[in-house]
Amino acid sequence: MAKISKYNHEGYKDLTPYEALKRVKDPRRQIQGAQAKVVGQYFEEMIDAACRYYEDQQIAVIEKTPEPMRPIKSLGGGKFVAHYEKQAQPDYKGTLANGRAIVFEAKHTSADKIEQSRLTEEQCERLQKYSELGAIAFILVSVDLQNFYRVPWTVWRDMKEIYGHKHMTIEELEPFKIKATGGIIRFLEGVEK
Repeated sequence: MAKISKYNHEGYKDLTPYEALKRVKDPRRQIQGAQAKVVGQYFEEMIDAACRYYEDQQIAVIEKTPEPMRPIKSLGGGKFVAHYEKQAQPDYKGTLANGRAIVFEAKHTSADKIEQSRLTEEQCERLQKYSELGAIAFILVSVDLQNFYRVPWTVWRDMKEIYGHKHMTIEELEPFKIKATGGIIRFLEGVEK
């Protein structure tokens, strides 16, 4: 019986149909991923615009927390290969005009609920520590980039006890709804004084 080679006549590995199928990327997932990235960037731009507005009004200085990455190889032209040194911190940190610290995580969803598990353990630990020291800590939730909610950290942390499940529905988010006017999410309305 002739031996079957695992390599084709050009010397490349000859994949089984199953191996070949595993390498094919699901176009639906690629599209969903690309859409999520665009929505996330737009949400971040809206938050950044609000941060500039609050700074211009001398209400607060709030900045995006840089990702804790460490470059490991230069690719030239300002590009590099990097890895995360530790889990991400909350997205934004700053100080109100009265000196009080503010820290929050931003999360977007297009679903009819948002899961508590969307925050990493590190983000939860940091929000808890800031909250214990008296900072204003919350999760800024966007639903379809049309409705926005400022969920206090303690409500997010205790949602299982409060709502009986580890997610919040649109109805449960409603008491935390905030305005967005002129392209600016008014996430400090009511807490800036």
